[in-house]
Amino acid sequence: MTTRNLIALFDPRAIALIGASNQPGSVGSIIARNLLDGGFKGNIYFVNPHETEILGVRCYPTIGELPDAPDLAVVATPCETLPSVTRELGEAGCRAGIVITAGLTPDIRARMLQAARPYLLRLLGPNCLGFLSPGRGINASFAPSAAAPGSLALLSQSGAVATAMLDWANGNGVGFSHILSLGDMSDIDFGDMLDFLAFDRATRAILIYSENVTSARKFMSAARIASRAKPVVMVKAGRSAAGARAAASHTGALAGSNLVYEAALRRAGIQRVDRLEDLIEAAETLATGIKLSTNRLTIITNGGGLGVLATDELERSGGELTVLTETAMARLNESMPAAWSRANPIDILGDAHADRYESAIAAVAAEFEGDAVLIGNCPTGVADSDAAASAVISAHIAHPTVPMIGCWMGEAIAGPVRRRLLEAGIPTYATPEAAVEAFQRLVAHNARLAMMLEAPRISTIAGAPDRAATSRALIRNVLAEGRTILTEPESKHLLAAYGVPVVETISVRTPEEAETAARGATGPLVLKILSRDITHKTDVGGVRLNLESPDAVAAAARVMLADVARAAPSAKIDGLTLQPMINRPSGIELIAGITIDATFGPCIMFGQGGVAAEVIADRVVALPPLNDVLARDMIGQTRISRLLRGYRDRPAVDMAALVRALVSLSDMASELADLAELDINPLLADHDGVIALDARIVVRQAQVEAADRLAIRPYPAHLVRPIVIGDEACSLRPILPEDAHRLVELGMLTSPADLRLRFHGSVHVLSGSTATRLSQIDYDREMVFVAAMPDSRLGGVVRLVFDPDYRSAELAILVRSDLQDRGLGRTLLQGALAYGFDRGAALVHGDVMAGNERMLDLALHCGGIASSCPEEAGLVRVTFAAPSGGRA
Repeated sequence: MTTRNLIALFDPRAIALIGASNQPGSVGSIIARNLLDGGFKGNIYFVNPHETEILGVRCYPTIGELPDAPDLAVVATPCETLPSVTRELGEAGCRAGIVITAGLTPDIRARMLQAARPYLLRLLGPNCLGFLSPGRGINASFAPSAAAPGSLALLSQSGAVATAMLDWANGNGVGFSHILSLGDMSDIDFGDMLDFLAFDRATRAILIYSENVTSARKFMSAARIASRAKPVVMVKAGRSAAGARAAASHTGALAGSNLVYEAALRRAGIQRVDRLEDLIEAAETLATGIKLSTNRLTIITNGGGLGVLATDELERSGGELTVLTETAMARLNESMPAAWSRANPIDILGDAHADRYESAIAAVAAEFEGDAVLIGNCPTGVADSDAAASAVISAHIAHPTVPMIGCWMGEAIAGPVRRRLLEAGIPTYATPEAAVEAFQRLVAHNARLAMMLEAPRISTIAGAPDRAATSRALIRNVLAEGRTILTEPESKHLLAAYGVPVVETISVRTPEEAETAARGATGPLVLKILSRDITHKTDVGGVRLNLESPDAVAAAARVMLADVARAAPSAKIDGLTLQPMINRPSGIELIAGITIDATFGPCIMFGQGGVAAEVIADRVVALPPLNDVLARDMIGQTRISRLLRGYRDRPAVDMAALVRALVSLSDMASELADLAELDINPLLADHDGVIALDARIVVRQAQVEAADRLAIRPYPAHLVRPIVIGDEACSLRPILPEDAHRLVELGMLTSPADLRLRFHGSVHVLSGSTATRLSQIDYDREMVFVAAMPDSRLGGVVRLVFDPDYRSAELAILVRSDLQDRGLGRTLLQGALAYGFDRGAALVHGDVMAGNERMLDLALHCGGIASSCPEEAGLVRVTFAAPSGGRA
């Protein structure tokens, strides 16, 4: 992953078109015309050995004969020429290329990428529409029309979708900062683009049409950074269950690709929409920056029907109407006509003028407790809709903390008003259903951002032996025997090692052994077939319940062996298992497990269990690592969660126990590399806890370490270490999201002069937003270490941000003013350098403000080399080199 040289794509000084043509209707001709008509201020060069002039512009026979090196090249030449063209562009000094050509064989693609690599030449495509950046006058595409300048960036794998979105936008007055057709993504992919656009000032929101994601950890890392900076909205094609491959367990079959993508986007803070037409609307809604803290809504409308429709949609989608306070009711009674609805929705009647809207909003704003307000308008002949909108805008300015959404119904009168309200920061829609859908989209988006604050760590069980080592040894023995499926007793042993309650299970080989084992039982028993070849035991008659005596057990065993032999004659029978019959009348059957997705790696699945699990299909997927908060969020997404909360005379299940079980599965997925599939069905839950009644685990020899399979890095608790500051025992640890308030406190204990030196004059007070940004990291691309004092305050902080290819990193340090003479700065610097070099960085650099002699002396004393900062005068860049040049 790298953003290196992408600036050559977005802000080139010169562009060359390789394969320009005079042939009417050809791709080379259309791109040439688009380049010339785009308004690009730099040089445009055409290359074609068979032409001397194209559209009145000189054409050069070869790349080597161009008068100067293009920063960006557009390549529209036959497939077989691509490796040589790429090499020539690299030799000429070009740093970014757009490969329009389609139909590349794997061999040609590999040779093209190999030719680009020595020159760090970045390639967009192949098989793509091209690139448009209206604000820079770039139309390096064969799109049929130009794009208007705006603040939305569009990333699309499909060129056809990109042109359709462009045509729609042009017809609706929507502009773009950039449009990028990614095509086959041989080099530049979604992760690269998100990484660049996250900090692109011209882009207010990012729209994505995706068919697949490559490099999951890169994508997740970049997406989590981008979605914190601006809204990211995606249409993901391929929602159908046909995308799920057959698997050896319920979990593998149920956790289809669509559910996994849903989980990944949720965890990355990306808003998913179903239709292309929702992309821009969702982006404009989220880009208003509205923050919601509840799912309650107050509705103010001049039309009763609008209020009813909005209420219906709100209830259907899980929202709630705000209950008006007595004070709000009194204010409304004073300012509204006698016939107003006297309830929420607040119907201010069809003759409502601007002043009535303003009074109604003021009445509820005075009692604001975090709920949003939906203001609706139906055009009437006795009131001015535009004047009502002016009143709403005025109220929005007067009450900036109150989230407001508009619904102006109609088109001829209402259409321009909706655009005006949107420009004022009030997202506004043509129907009440769309307005409520937008409200729920904001609720979901803010919930996603809140979930991104969670930093799960691998949990431990107090007093437990080394569960990972014990479990790995068991798995190695299974693989050494040539098996891939654990027996039921082995599966339960593995679960128990991770703290998942299991029912006691005895393995026997014959009906006679089963009868003997049953003699020591004190209650009814369950008999099951034991076979590595049978996934669903009930399908072949392999389960018998409520066996009351040893004789009944023996008889059932003989019948079972015969039934299974008929139903599954090729299955190898390893024996039988005997376990006590668990009788929990209020128990609810659930399913939980682990599967490995081809793109995103290990996934945790949860939902309604039992023999009808596939039919009911009430399940959800989440990416590990999980903590309690994320596990509860996962449970809450299912329909059965409503039953788990209790109903009628049934008590609620022990939610804490259920959460612990899911977190334990997350730990297994994070620690056991050879674990391929895990299926607990049923996982019985009631008010007394949870217990795994049956389990099936599939293992396969892993090619990578367990942590390397994860799309999201867990909290790196192994990096916590003790340090001494002066004579105080402290700790150096990675930052946690809950450290945000401690960072603000650190800023308060640091002098304004020190803050100015640390932030190069741009910060005098460490604000809550800056603290939040520093404390919310993904532990992959970025690392922040804090020095935690005995009183839980922070003594200092050091931040390390890696170049996306991990070859270099940028360093910044802040030490509390009263601790700057106690060696803390050296400890932070040396700790960050050691970590950066261990991650593979060859170089680490930091910028020191001129006049900060203390920091400069420290950096030089620790081996840094000073030079002038190439980006900004008044700064000194200090560079540290890895002792051996860093790892590969």
